[in-house]
Amino acid sequence: MTFAFAFALGAAFVAILVLARSRLAGFAAQRPQDYAAGPALDPTRHLAGPLVMEGMLYGPTGRVVSRFVALAQGTWQGDRGTLTEEFTYDSGARQSRAWSLTLGPDGTLTGTAPDILGTATGRVTGSALMLRYRIRLEPQAGGHVLSVTDWMYLLDNGTLMNRSEFRKFGIKVAELVATIRPAADSAAARMAAE
Repeated sequence: MTFAFAFALGAAFVAILVLARSRLAGFAAQRPQDYAAGPALDPTRHLAGPLVMEGMLYGPTGRVVSRFVALAQGTWQGDRGTLTEEFTYDSGARQSRAWSLTLGPDGTLTGTAPDILGTATGRVTGSALMLRYRIRLEPQAGGHVLSVTDWMYLLDNGTLMNRSEFRKFGIKVAELVATIRPAADSAAARMAAE
């Protein structure tokens, strides 16, 4: 066996192990049915009314690259809803997004927004909500198109924990971790409004 062949075989084996780990044990390995137990997440209730979101964006090295507070308003009429979000970043930059959401009787969730390419698709099962979509970043952020997987997990107190991965060409380039909770009496909501 030549050195080049042995090296190529070893590299292929490592690549297969990395792929298997990400598919079987990493963030991408989660499935909605993994969260069938626990409190029942209902988007028409937990993504309704005035909400405050507080979070951080991590870059490809795992370091925090940005912090944000967002005020949101969710409105539902039956299985159709809108979720408007107003983000304020630690840099002073502001961003708005308006989601149009549809909840199916089987727990499917679809959504559209101006910076989303096509339709976001996902599912609500038990205490979790998963949504996948492609987003076009604003020009000042490079205008890149990224594939996003959002997971929201309902805590017993009604707070949602949001974790999202952003990928380009299959490589993770960013991660978001945030809380989403009712804005009533929130110090963060008051600060963001100022």
